[in-house]
Amino acid sequence: MIRRNLTAAVLSAAALMTALLASPAAAEIPKQLPDPDGKPADMTKPVQVYILLGQSNMLGAGKIKGDKEGSLTYAVQKKNKYPYLVDDEGNWTVRKDVRYGRVMGSGTGAMRRFNNEWMTISGGRIGPEFGIGHYVGHATDAPVLILKSCIGNRSLGWDLLPPGSERYEVEVKDRKTGKTKTFVYAGYKDSPDKWEKGTEPKKIGWYAGMQYDGDVANAKKVLTELDKYYPGAKGYEIAGFFWWQGDKDRYNAGHAGRYEQNLVHLIETLRKDFDAPKAKFVCATLGQTKKGAKGNEGKILAAQFAVDGKTGKYPQFKGNVATVYSHPLSMGGASNGHYGGNAETYMNIGEAMGRAMAELLKGEK
Repeated sequence: MIRRNLTAAVLSAAALMTALLASPAAAEIPKQLPDPDGKPADMTKPVQVYILLGQSNMLGAGKIKGDKEGSLTYAVQKKNKYPYLVDDEGNWTVRKDVRYGRVMGSGTGAMRRFNNEWMTISGGRIGPEFGIGHYVGHATDAPVLILKSCIGNRSLGWDLLPPGSERYEVEVKDRKTGKTKTFVYAGYKDSPDKWEKGTEPKKIGWYAGMQYDGDVANAKKVLTELDKYYPGAKGYEIAGFFWWQGDKDRYNAGHAGRYEQNLVHLIETLRKDFDAPKAKFVCATLGQTKKGAKGNEGKILAAQFAVDGKTGKYPQFKGNVATVYSHPLSMGGASNGHYGGNAETYMNIGEAMGRAMAELLKGEK
């Protein structure tokens, strides 16, 4: 792979011409990323926006500081991992072509702003955004905005249920009496999340899809203030979505059984809501869930694999939706324990998600 900071002095005339003519998105995607070259993006082009959604997996709990196994500092300094994150002096590198913004709100409540900076390691915790940002930044010859809008402890079957989702029924056998009851599960804007069929639902202070509405509204608010998040921006395009979620749904059989249908609807609704029909979508599975798993986790895993465009199950997703199998990349622990705060889990899965997006972009070119 030709590094972007190589000069003509080390290239033949033919190789130089090839490098000049080749689009970064069309070039081969490296297994090991080069150091960022420190150059700004071509600001004549619209900002390519990638929106990160989900729950605590996407939010991130990877420890940055520390001299023990599991911290990012230890992984970089002692294990020589992720070398593109540090320069020759050992300082965290800064990408001048990728901005990182993070906002969060509970449901449709007030939006809180957390990050708004050039992509560099800062603060006390990380999620998958750095692996994602470095890969798409390398693959994109345009300014990039990594925009995270999510909060923890949210399910696709209830909190993040996309608009247009309909009610459905689930039969549940009572373990004590052996009798079967039928429950109606909420459609979009219904409340509560379920009620016994034939009874009148009693609304609570939350509705199906309330977190979806909030996360989308917060992301759109950032985009209306784009100049604050990407100085000098000349407009934007929604290039893709990243989704790492599923933990809360695994505790609810009704939600787990409906996960595939909800995920398909989520992908299509996000593209519609952001007026981005060609935006790519990358999903990551729960790190602890192995292929062949049974029960609710197995259903969620199967659903996430099903939407991958390579399976052919959903022809409309061919070449524009990819699923990352996270289990081989996780360093242990589980999603409900935030993988023990191991930064390598978040970096490994972030890199895989970013690489998957780069592959989709390459295929488009």
